Amino acid sequence: MIRHAVPADVPVLLQLVKDLATYEREPDAVLATESDLHEALFGADAVASCHVAEHDGGVVGFALWYPTFSTWHGKPGLWLEDLYVRPEARGTGVGRALLVELAATCLQRGWTRFEWWVLDWNTPAQGFYRSLGALPQDEWTVWRVDGDRLRQLGDGASR
Repeated sequence: MIRHAVPADVPVLLQLVKDLATYEREPDAVLATESDLHEALFGADAVASCHVAEHDGGVVGFALWYPTFSTWHGKPGLWLEDLYVRPEARGTGVGRALLVELAATCLQRGWTRFEWWVLDWNTPAQGFYRSLGALPQDEWTVWRVDGDRLRQLGDGASR
């Protein structure tokens, strides 16, 4: 069963985020707290949404996402920040069901894009996404500024 996350899901969502980080070879990278996730998903200024997959009364996967905007289309889109399914639930259709739900959300809202990142080495995920009709956008390179560089750049705005 796929449903919208509720505040009571926050502890299991944080654990799933940590499990995802371990899978992605970054076990110590998660800085988020339950409070952070609660505020992001359910606070007065919530910036993200989340669907969870349940099986036998427990959460076995999640898809955390937020809206984007395309100036070329003049329409919003959906950015999938994280998709994770517990190893014991993989191959059962849970990941597909989560993605189908998000694609339906896009269509219901008139949004024109559904996008996400995939690590270069994660060939099982790449094969799964290709089987759903998704295509890599190889001509784009992700750029990031964070940490001290973000502070330096932001401090330059006040000068």
